[in-house]
Amino acid sequence: MNAPRKVLLVFGTRPEAIKMAPLYHGLRESSDFQTTVCVTAQHRQMLDQVLKVFEVSPDIDLDLMKPGQDLFDVTASVLLGMREVFRQHRPDVVLVHGDTTTTLATAMAAFYAGVPVGHVEAGLRTHDVYAPFPEEFNRQVASKVTRWHFAPTPFSKQNLLAENVPDESITVTGNTVIDALLWVLDRIEANPERRSAIAGFLSDRLQFNWRETRFVLITGHRRENFGDGFLQICEGIKELAKRYPSVHFVYPVHLNPNVQQPVKEILDGLDNVHLVGPLDYEPFVFLLKHSHIVLTDSGGIQEEAPSLGKPVLVMRDVTERPEAIDAGTVRLVGANRQRIVENICELLNNEESYRSMSRAHNPYGDGKACARIIEVLRKI
Repeated sequence: MNAPRKVLLVFGTRPEAIKMAPLYHGLRESSDFQTTVCVTAQHRQMLDQVLKVFEVSPDIDLDLMKPGQDLFDVTASVLLGMREVFRQHRPDVVLVHGDTTTTLATAMAAFYAGVPVGHVEAGLRTHDVYAPFPEEFNRQVASKVTRWHFAPTPFSKQNLLAENVPDESITVTGNTVIDALLWVLDRIEANPERRSAIAGFLSDRLQFNWRETRFVLITGHRRENFGDGFLQICEGIKELAKRYPSVHFVYPVHLNPNVQQPVKEILDGLDNVHLVGPLDYEPFVFLLKHSHIVLTDSGGIQEEAPSLGKPVLVMRDVTERPEAIDAGTVRLVGANRQRIVENICELLNNEESYRSMSRAHNPYGDGKACARIIEVLRKI
Protein backbone atom coordinates (compact mmCIF):
# COMPACT_ATOMS: atom_id res chain seq x y z
CA MET A 1 0.00 0.00 0.00
CA ASN A 2 1.34 3.43 -0.94
CA ALA A 3 2.10 5.89 1.85
CA PRO A 4 -0.37 8.78 2.12
CA ARG A 5 0.63 11.86 0.14
CA LYS A 6 1.71 14.70 2.40
CA VAL A 7 -0.42 17.75 1.56
CA LEU A 8 0.17 21.14 3.15
CA LEU A 9 -2.59 23.77 2.94
CA VAL A 10 -1.46 27.35 3.57
CA PHE A 11 -3.71 30.38 3.94
CA GLY A 12 -3.91 33.54 6.01
CA THR A 13 -7.07 35.55 5.38
CA ARG A 14 -10.80 35.10 5.89
CA PRO A 15 -11.66 34.64 2.17
CA GLU A 16 -8.91 32.05 1.74
CA ALA A 17 -10.07 30.14 4.81
CA ILE A 18 -13.67 30.05 3.55
CA LYS A 19 -12.61 28.71 0.17
CA MET A 20 -10.06 26.20 1.53
CA ALA A 21 -12.19 24.85 4.41
CA PRO A 22 -14.26 22.38 2.36
CA LEU A 23 -11.06 21.15 0.70
CA TYR A 24 -9.51 20.66 4.15
CA HIS A 25 -12.45 18.49 5.23
CA GLY A 26 -12.41 16.53 1.98
CA LEU A 27 -8.71 15.74 2.32
CA ARG A 28 -8.98 14.88 6.01
CA GLU A 29 -11.73 12.36 5.26
CA SER A 30 -9.49 10.43 2.83
CA SER A 31 -6.85 7.94 3.92
CA ASP A 32 -4.92 8.79 0.74
CA PHE A 33 -3.60 12.00 2.32
CA GLN A 34 -1.71 13.16 5.35
CA THR A 35 -3.05 16.70 5.58
CA THR A 36 -1.39 19.57 7.44
CA VAL A 37 -2.83 23.07 7.73
CA CYS A 38 -0.61 26.11 8.18
CA VAL A 39 -2.14 29.54 8.75
CA THR A 40 -0.07 32.71 8.49
CA ALA A 41 -2.78 34.77 10.24
CA GLN A 42 -2.25 37.62 7.82
CA HIS A 43 -5.69 38.70 9.10
CA ARG A 44 -5.86 37.34 12.66
CA GLN A 45 -9.32 38.15 14.01
CA MET A 46 -11.28 37.64 10.79
CA LEU A 47 -9.40 34.42 10.04
CA ASP A 48 -10.14 32.96 13.48
CA GLN A 49 -13.87 33.58 13.01
CA VAL A 50 -13.92 31.42 9.90
CA LEU A 51 -11.74 28.68 11.36
CA LYS A 52 -14.27 28.29 14.15
CA VAL A 53 -17.29 28.26 11.82
CA PHE A 54 -15.78 25.63 9.54
CA GLU A 55 -14.24 23.58 12.36
CA VAL A 56 -10.71 23.88 10.99
CA SER A 57 -7.88 23.30 13.47
CA PRO A 58 -4.52 24.59 12.17
CA ASP A 59 -1.50 22.41 12.80
CA ILE A 60 0.86 25.34 12.34
CA ASP A 61 0.08 28.97 13.19
CA LEU A 62 2.71 31.52 12.18
CA ASP A 63 0.65 34.30 13.84
CA LEU A 64 2.26 37.01 11.70
CA MET A 65 -0.25 39.84 12.06
CA LYS A 66 1.22 42.97 13.68
CA PRO A 67 -0.12 46.52 13.96
CA GLY A 68 0.96 48.88 11.21
CA GLN A 69 2.57 46.29 8.96
CA ASP A 70 2.68 46.86 5.21
CA LEU A 71 3.16 44.64 2.17
CA PHE A 72 6.92 44.55 2.68
CA ASP A 73 6.48 43.28 6.25
CA VAL A 74 3.85 40.65 5.42
CA THR A 75 5.73 39.31 2.38
CA ALA A 76 9.02 39.02 4.24
CA SER A 77 7.40 37.43 7.31
CA VAL A 78 5.53 34.79 5.32
CA LEU A 79 8.58 34.00 3.19
CA LEU A 80 10.81 33.47 6.23
CA GLY A 81 8.12 31.65 8.20
CA MET A 82 7.45 29.22 5.37
CA ARG A 83 11.16 28.48 5.01
CA GLU A 84 11.09 26.81 8.40
CA VAL A 85 7.78 25.06 7.73
CA PHE A 86 9.12 23.48 4.54
CA ARG A 87 12.36 22.46 6.26
CA GLN A 88 10.46 20.64 8.99
CA HIS A 89 7.56 19.08 7.07
CA ARG A 90 8.75 18.44 3.48
CA PRO A 91 5.25 18.03 1.94
CA ASP A 92 4.66 16.35 -1.41
CA VAL A 93 2.54 19.32 -2.45
CA VAL A 94 1.61 22.70 -0.98
CA LEU A 95 -1.82 24.10 -1.80
CA VAL A 96 -2.28 27.87 -1.90
CA HIS A 97 -5.34 29.87 -2.79
CA GLY A 98 -6.11 32.84 -4.98
CA ASP A 99 -4.20 36.07 -4.80
CA THR A 100 -3.18 37.14 -1.29
CA THR A 101 0.27 38.11 -0.07
CA THR A 102 0.30 34.78 1.79
CA THR A 103 -0.24 33.03 -1.55
CA LEU A 104 2.56 34.94 -3.27
CA ALA A 105 5.14 34.47 -0.51
CA THR A 106 4.24 30.81 0.10
CA ALA A 107 4.56 30.01 -3.60
CA MET A 108 7.96 31.72 -3.67
CA ALA A 109 9.11 29.82 -0.57
CA ALA A 110 7.92 26.54 -2.09
CA PHE A 111 9.85 27.32 -5.27
CA TYR A 112 13.02 27.96 -3.27
CA ALA A 113 12.45 24.76 -1.25
CA GLY A 114 11.70 22.58 -4.27
CA VAL A 115 8.13 21.82 -3.16
CA PRO A 116 5.55 21.59 -5.97
CA VAL A 117 2.61 24.01 -5.78
CA GLY A 118 -1.09 23.44 -6.40
CA HIS A 119 -2.94 26.72 -6.97
CA VAL A 120 -6.63 26.72 -6.05
CA GLU A 121 -8.64 29.38 -7.92
CA ALA A 122 -5.95 29.75 -10.57
CA GLY A 123 -6.12 31.74 -13.76
CA LEU A 124 -8.13 34.79 -12.71
CA ARG A 125 -6.87 37.86 -14.54
CA THR A 126 -7.60 41.53 -15.12
CA HIS A 127 -4.37 41.83 -17.19
CA ASP A 128 -3.61 45.07 -15.34
CA VAL A 129 -0.91 44.34 -12.79
CA TYR A 130 -2.00 47.33 -10.71
CA ALA A 131 -5.72 46.47 -10.53
CA PRO A 132 -6.55 45.07 -8.13
CA PHE A 133 -3.36 45.92 -6.24
CA PRO A 134 -1.48 43.82 -5.20
CA GLU A 135 -3.71 40.83 -5.96
CA GLU A 136 -3.22 40.74 -9.73
CA PHE A 137 0.56 40.71 -9.31
CA ASN A 138 0.31 38.04 -6.61
CA ARG A 139 -1.67 35.57 -8.69
CA GLN A 140 0.35 36.09 -11.85
CA VAL A 141 3.61 35.41 -10.03
CA ALA A 142 2.16 32.42 -8.18
CA SER A 143 1.14 30.93 -11.54
CA LYS A 144 4.75 30.99 -12.70
CA VAL A 145 5.78 28.42 -10.09
CA THR A 146 2.57 26.33 -9.98
CA ARG A 147 2.53 22.73 -11.16
CA TRP A 148 -1.20 22.01 -10.74
CA HIS A 149 -3.55 24.83 -11.71
CA PHE A 150 -7.10 24.40 -10.38
CA ALA A 151 -9.04 26.86 -12.54
CA PRO A 152 -12.60 27.68 -11.43
CA THR A 153 -13.99 28.27 -14.95
CA PRO A 154 -13.16 27.59 -18.60
CA PHE A 155 -12.43 31.31 -18.96
CA SER A 156 -9.74 31.18 -16.28
CA LYS A 157 -8.29 28.12 -18.02
CA GLN A 158 -8.05 30.12 -21.26
CA ASN A 159 -6.14 32.83 -19.41
CA LEU A 160 -3.58 30.25 -18.34
CA LEU A 161 -3.31 28.69 -21.79
CA ALA A 162 -2.66 32.16 -23.22
CA GLU A 163 0.30 32.39 -20.82
CA ASN A 164 1.68 29.09 -22.17
CA VAL A 165 0.67 26.99 -19.18
CA PRO A 166 0.47 23.37 -20.42
CA ASP A 167 -3.08 22.11 -20.87
CA GLU A 168 -2.35 18.92 -18.93
CA SER A 169 -1.48 20.92 -15.79
CA ILE A 170 -4.87 22.73 -15.72
CA THR A 171 -8.10 21.30 -14.30
CA VAL A 172 -11.39 23.20 -14.44
CA THR A 173 -13.00 22.54 -11.07
CA GLY A 174 -15.62 25.20 -10.35
CA ASN A 175 -15.01 27.52 -7.42
CA THR A 176 -14.64 26.07 -3.93
CA VAL A 177 -16.55 29.04 -2.50
CA ILE A 178 -19.76 27.44 -3.82
CA ASP A 179 -18.84 24.25 -1.92
CA ALA A 180 -18.39 26.37 1.22
CA LEU A 181 -21.59 28.35 0.71
CA LEU A 182 -23.75 25.26 0.22
CA TRP A 183 -22.07 23.49 3.15
CA VAL A 184 -22.89 26.35 5.51
CA LEU A 185 -26.44 26.91 4.28
CA ASP A 186 -27.23 23.19 4.47
CA ARG A 187 -25.93 23.09 8.03
CA ILE A 188 -28.05 26.11 9.02
CA GLU A 189 -31.21 24.72 7.42
CA ALA A 190 -30.68 21.30 9.03
CA ASN A 191 -30.47 22.74 12.54
CA PRO A 192 -33.46 24.83 13.72
CA GLU A 193 -31.64 25.91 16.88
CA ARG A 194 -28.65 27.18 14.89
CA ARG A 195 -30.96 28.96 12.45
CA SER A 196 -32.89 30.59 15.29
CA ALA A 197 -29.70 31.70 17.03
CA ILE A 198 -28.34 33.30 13.84
CA ALA A 199 -31.64 35.07 13.15
CA GLY A 200 -31.72 36.35 16.71
CA PHE A 201 -28.14 37.59 16.45
CA LEU A 202 -28.99 39.55 13.29
CA SER A 203 -32.23 40.94 14.70
CA ASP A 204 -30.34 42.31 17.71
CA ARG A 205 -28.16 44.33 15.33
CA LEU A 206 -30.68 45.33 12.68
CA GLN A 207 -33.58 47.42 13.91
CA PHE A 208 -35.95 46.58 11.08
CA ASN A 209 -37.76 43.52 9.75
CA TRP A 210 -34.93 42.25 7.58
CA ARG A 211 -36.76 39.02 6.72
CA GLU A 212 -39.62 40.88 5.02
CA THR A 213 -38.18 44.27 3.99
CA ARG A 214 -36.10 45.00 0.90
CA PHE A 215 -32.50 45.79 1.81
CA VAL A 216 -29.23 46.33 0.02
CA LEU A 217 -26.29 44.42 1.50
CA ILE A 218 -23.01 46.34 1.19
CA THR A 219 -19.41 45.27 1.63
CA GLY A 220 -16.37 47.39 0.85
CA HIS A 221 -12.72 47.08 1.79
CA ARG A 222 -10.52 47.27 -1.34
CA ARG A 223 -7.28 49.18 -1.01
CA GLU A 224 -7.73 50.82 -4.41
CA ASN A 225 -10.94 52.46 -3.15
CA PHE A 226 -9.32 54.10 -0.13
CA GLY A 227 -9.67 57.88 -0.18
CA ASP A 228 -11.87 59.37 -2.88
CA GLY A 229 -13.34 55.99 -3.82
CA PHE A 230 -14.89 55.45 -0.40
CA LEU A 231 -16.11 59.04 -0.30
CA GLN A 232 -17.92 58.41 -3.59
CA ILE A 233 -19.33 55.11 -2.36
CA CYS A 234 -20.62 56.58 0.89
CA GLU A 235 -22.11 59.64 -0.78
CA GLY A 236 -23.92 57.34 -3.21
CA ILE A 237 -25.35 55.24 -0.39
CA LYS A 238 -26.41 58.40 1.47
CA GLU A 239 -28.25 59.70 -1.60
CA LEU A 240 -30.01 56.36 -2.09
CA ALA A 241 -30.99 56.12 1.57
CA LYS A 242 -32.66 59.52 1.38
CA ARG A 243 -34.33 58.77 -1.95
CA TYR A 244 -35.72 55.39 -0.77
CA PRO A 245 -36.68 55.72 2.91
CA SER A 246 -38.54 52.36 2.85
CA VAL A 247 -35.46 50.48 1.58
CA HIS A 248 -32.75 49.64 4.09
CA PHE A 249 -28.99 49.56 3.58
CA VAL A 250 -26.98 47.11 5.69
CA TYR A 251 -23.22 47.64 5.82
CA PRO A 252 -20.95 45.35 7.89
CA VAL A 253 -18.03 47.76 8.09
CA HIS A 254 -14.48 46.50 7.64
CA LEU A 255 -12.14 47.21 10.56
CA ASN A 256 -9.56 49.10 8.46
CA PRO A 257 -9.46 52.79 9.54
CA ASN A 258 -9.41 53.82 5.86
CA VAL A 259 -12.90 52.28 5.63
CA GLN A 260 -14.23 53.12 9.08
CA GLN A 261 -13.58 56.85 8.92
CA PRO A 262 -15.48 57.84 5.75
CA VAL A 263 -18.29 55.36 6.41
CA LYS A 264 -19.00 56.69 9.89
CA GLU A 265 -18.56 60.34 8.94
CA ILE A 266 -21.01 60.17 6.02
CA LEU A 267 -23.46 57.39 6.88
CA ASP A 268 -23.78 57.37 10.64
CA GLY A 269 -27.17 58.62 11.88
CA LEU A 270 -29.25 57.78 8.79
CA ASP A 271 -32.38 55.91 9.92
CA ASN A 272 -32.37 53.30 7.15
CA VAL A 273 -28.59 52.75 7.02
CA HIS A 274 -27.38 50.09 9.45
CA LEU A 275 -23.65 50.10 10.17
CA VAL A 276 -22.67 46.90 11.95
CA GLY A 277 -19.37 45.27 12.76
CA PRO A 278 -17.83 42.58 10.55
CA LEU A 279 -20.03 39.49 10.56
CA ASP A 280 -18.99 35.88 10.96
CA TYR A 281 -19.53 33.82 7.84
CA GLU A 282 -22.71 32.05 8.97
CA PRO A 283 -24.73 35.19 9.80
CA PHE A 284 -23.31 36.93 6.74
CA VAL A 285 -24.43 34.13 4.42
CA PHE A 286 -27.85 34.02 6.08
CA LEU A 287 -28.16 37.79 5.60
CA LEU A 288 -27.00 37.45 2.00
CA LYS A 289 -29.74 34.88 1.40
CA HIS A 290 -32.37 37.39 2.57
CA SER A 291 -30.94 40.47 0.81
CA HIS A 292 -32.50 42.10 -2.25
CA ILE A 293 -29.39 43.57 -3.95
CA VAL A 294 -25.67 43.27 -3.21
CA LEU A 295 -23.29 46.23 -3.55
CA THR A 296 -19.67 45.18 -3.10
CA ASP A 297 -16.03 45.54 -4.08
CA SER A 298 -15.30 41.99 -2.91
CA GLY A 299 -14.29 39.10 -5.13
CA GLY A 300 -15.92 36.15 -3.41
CA ILE A 301 -19.36 37.70 -3.16
CA GLN A 302 -19.42 38.02 -6.95
CA GLU A 303 -19.40 34.21 -6.93
CA GLU A 304 -21.62 33.53 -3.91
CA ALA A 305 -24.53 35.93 -4.47
CA PRO A 306 -25.54 34.61 -7.93
CA SER A 307 -25.97 31.15 -6.40
CA LEU A 308 -28.70 32.70 -4.26
CA GLY A 309 -30.29 34.70 -7.09
CA LYS A 310 -29.04 38.10 -5.92
CA PRO A 311 -28.05 40.84 -8.41
CA VAL A 312 -24.52 42.10 -7.71
CA LEU A 313 -23.18 45.59 -8.40
CA VAL A 314 -19.39 45.64 -8.16
CA MET A 315 -17.71 48.87 -7.08
CA ARG A 316 -14.61 48.32 -9.18
CA ASP A 317 -13.59 49.37 -12.68
CA VAL A 318 -12.23 45.96 -13.64
CA THR A 319 -12.85 42.44 -12.38
CA GLU A 320 -10.94 39.20 -12.66
CA ARG A 321 -14.34 37.46 -12.68
CA PRO A 322 -15.85 38.48 -16.03
CA GLU A 323 -17.87 35.27 -16.32
CA ALA A 324 -20.62 36.68 -14.11
CA ILE A 325 -20.77 39.88 -16.15
CA ASP A 326 -21.18 37.81 -19.30
CA ALA A 327 -23.86 35.73 -17.57
CA GLY A 328 -25.72 38.87 -16.51
CA THR A 329 -25.56 38.34 -12.74
CA VAL A 330 -23.00 41.11 -12.11
CA ARG A 331 -22.45 44.68 -13.27
CA LEU A 332 -19.41 46.88 -12.80
CA VAL A 333 -20.32 50.30 -11.40
CA GLY A 334 -16.93 51.46 -10.11
CA ALA A 335 -16.40 53.52 -6.97
CA ASN A 336 -18.54 56.14 -8.68
CA ARG A 337 -21.42 57.87 -6.94
CA GLN A 338 -23.49 58.48 -10.05
CA ARG A 339 -23.18 54.94 -11.42
CA ILE A 340 -23.92 53.39 -8.05
CA VAL A 341 -27.06 55.49 -7.66
CA GLU A 342 -28.27 54.91 -11.24
CA ASN A 343 -27.87 51.14 -11.09
CA ILE A 344 -29.42 50.69 -7.65
CA CYS A 345 -32.35 52.87 -8.76
CA GLU A 346 -32.84 50.74 -11.87
CA LEU A 347 -32.95 47.52 -9.87
CA LEU A 348 -35.30 48.99 -7.27
CA ASN A 349 -37.63 50.57 -9.84
CA ASN A 350 -37.54 48.14 -12.76
CA GLU A 351 -38.84 44.70 -11.91
CA GLU A 352 -37.80 43.22 -15.25
CA SER A 353 -34.20 44.41 -14.81
CA TYR A 354 -34.16 42.87 -11.37
CA ARG A 355 -35.62 39.56 -12.55
CA SER A 356 -33.16 39.41 -15.43
CA MET A 357 -30.14 39.65 -13.12
CA SER A 358 -31.55 37.41 -10.40
CA ARG A 359 -32.48 34.62 -12.83
CA ALA A 360 -29.16 34.56 -14.66
CA HIS A 361 -26.99 31.44 -14.60
CA ASN A 362 -24.19 31.24 -12.04
CA PRO A 363 -21.00 30.28 -13.91
CA TYR A 364 -18.96 29.44 -10.82
CA GLY A 365 -19.82 25.83 -10.21
CA ASP A 366 -22.01 23.14 -8.71
CA GLY A 367 -20.49 22.68 -5.26
CA LYS A 368 -18.22 19.79 -6.30
CA ALA A 369 -14.98 21.70 -6.90
CA CYS A 370 -13.15 20.12 -3.96
CA ALA A 371 -13.94 16.59 -5.13
CA ARG A 372 -12.38 17.42 -8.52
CA ILE A 373 -9.24 18.84 -6.87
CA ILE A 374 -8.87 15.80 -4.63
CA GLU A 375 -9.17 13.48 -7.62
CA VAL A 376 -6.20 15.22 -9.27
CA LEU A 377 -4.17 15.05 -6.06
CA ARG A 378 -4.73 11.29 -5.83
CA LYS A 379 -2.79 10.91 -9.08
CA ILE A 380 0.33 12.89 -8.16
